[in-house]
Amino acid sequence: MSEADVVTRIEGKVGRITLNRPQALHALNTNMIALMTEALLAWQDDPAVELVLIDHSGERGFCAGGDIRMLAESGAGDGAAAREFFFTEYRLNHLLFNYAKPRVAIMDGITMGGGVGLSRPCRFRVATERTTFAMPETGIGLFPDVGGGWYLSRMPDHLGLWLALTGARIKAADCQLLQIATDYVESARIPELKAAIIANPERTEALLTEFEADAGRPAIAQHQDEIARLFAGNSVEAIIAALEAADTDWARDQLKVLATKSPQTMKVAFRQLQLGAKARDFAENMAMEYRIGARVVQRHDFLEGVRAVIVEKDNAPKWNPPMPSAVDDATLDAIFAPLPSDQEWSPLP
Repeated sequence: MSEADVVTRIEGKVGRITLNRPQALHALNTNMIALMTEALLAWQDDPAVELVLIDHSGERGFCAGGDIRMLAESGAGDGAAAREFFFTEYRLNHLLFNYAKPRVAIMDGITMGGGVGLSRPCRFRVATERTTFAMPETGIGLFPDVGGGWYLSRMPDHLGLWLALTGARIKAADCQLLQIATDYVESARIPELKAAIIANPERTEALLTEFEADAGRPAIAQHQDEIARLFAGNSVEAIIAALEAADTDWARDQLKVLATKSPQTMKVAFRQLQLGAKARDFAENMAMEYRIGARVVQRHDFLEGVRAVIVEKDNAPKWNPPMPSAVDDATLDAIFAPLPSDQEWSPLP
């Protein structure tokens, strides 16, 4: 594999995108996003390309998210580089969502944040026994972006809201239950599967059926009714009250997890999913998420979350405000408000 952070090439009739930043678990930077966008636009009307395959080099994971340190360094200053990152990333998410040709994502390993934005719009999403999915952003004062408002709000039984607020990590069987993954293939067979798809892209759906293995029983199935009931509240505070009243071991575990998250961005995520559920199309959702991203990246909780979890690693962030009830509607209204017209997000022309 060459030294580029993303390797794009045509193999047979397949446009292949390989994330190639293994030392950072393929976390996305602005240049990687630009390279992927350029390739997808070039292949869009190229009759030589019938299908797009997105995978990664090495064995440590598909994509752990975005370049959080860069976002925090930018957010501590004028925020321009962070806004550029979100703007171009969301354009790539939207391009993939509406892409005319079949897309296959191989989610072999960690698939979080930005990795979800790459894989979830794909027609075929292949999980393995190494797959770990999460949207862990509330733990660093960020929010579940890259389309989280659209995808998570459309999951049954408030499971998407549970994932958004808690940042819960789930495995392949749960990913299939929630349609995050369409297929399960053992990691040892992934090289063979990729070779077969490149040889016969028109047979991709049949090949996935042939390679399909059993992911086992989804772990969250045993808590699905509980999540449906306890995460049905009309506010973060109502959910916390329901969990306290339930007084089960599982509910107490959720409360412990929520106590570590940024109250501000839990409330941001709650409103984001409410609005995302009503969005008329994916572009409307992404414009909303860009407004949030452009602002929260410069707010205290994101800078403090990155300090505590990623830089100094003391895992003791001092959130401000320290509890959800202290995050007022005026703060949320300011985060969600339209930007000046020349600063709003738009899809690729």
